[in-house]
Amino acid sequence: MNERRLLSEGLSIISSCRGKTGDIWHAHYGAAAIACAFLANENRMSDEAARSMAKQALFMVEKNRLTENIAAIPAVDAASAEEAIVEALESTIDSLHWVGHNAIYAALSLKAIRELNGWGKINDINEIGGLVRSFASTIPGRSWIGYSASEVKRLTISEDDRIPSILTPKQLSEFILRELSEIEVIYRAEAHHDLIGHLLTFSHALNILYDLGYEFLFLRGLVPLLQLVKALRKSRDWATDDSIKLISPVDRKPLVEAKPGKLSPLSEPFWRIDHSHHDWDYGHHFKFTFSYYNHIHRVPEFKSETEAKFMRIIGECDN
Repeated sequence: MNERRLLSEGLSIISSCRGKTGDIWHAHYGAAAIACAFLANENRMSDEAARSMAKQALFMVEKNRLTENIAAIPAVDAASAEEAIVEALESTIDSLHWVGHNAIYAALSLKAIRELNGWGKINDINEIGGLVRSFASTIPGRSWIGYSASEVKRLTISEDDRIPSILTPKQLSEFILRELSEIEVIYRAEAHHDLIGHLLTFSHALNILYDLGYEFLFLRGLVPLLQLVKALRKSRDWATDDSIKLISPVDRKPLVEAKPGKLSPLSEPFWRIDHSHHDWDYGHHFKFTFSYYNHIHRVPEFKSETEAKFMRIIGECDN
């Protein structure tokens, strides 16, 4: 697998996203490419599985490239690049914006730049910073069970929420996996399985920030993350309470229970399937898998009680 190319391609897409598309969403594919590069190294994937996954990631990049691949040879040193992105994230980390994509994009960019020992020119770095800053004043998300976006934004955490002390990545991973284990039914909906997937990636992003030495961002990011946790807890009552509201421009009642995928996304048969037909679930096949198994590496005792639920988040795209 050409990890360095995937990292560079991913950063190129994230950097060019806002300038070329005018929005924040195309960066999904860049984040997915970066996730793919690290996913194979962190997990015991066979050579065949890693090659098949990388082939699909590179195809995804080719379909979604906005500029030519920006050279990894830096015109600005890695430390300065990180400083600029961290400064941008400081302006948005304290609130929940689009289920944490500001932190997700920033953390994966920082991790990739650290791995490459620098990347791009100052304008490329500033474009990533501008993307992260553009989340300021945006909504927490658009699809929710039991709350409106404005209500989620106003959620506060109290002693009644029984949130344990979280000071380290291991503690955060344990908390997030425990939350996943306590969800009895997962619905195939942006307001549910997609939010759960982003709970995994947002919390993983905070862990990455801690791992890279930005503990203060990890701690500040817990506040919006816990708003997402509290909002998702409301959905646990969905099956027994028809009065709970669903607010979403895309989801409709009745919600359908998510069916589990039959093939592990760490296996070669999963990546032998052409996932381009459903756009790699907007890149989530790479991102959600990277985040879930990174959490498992930190607290492996939770694998047995959460992996089947994670397979419902990945879904039955392997059929």
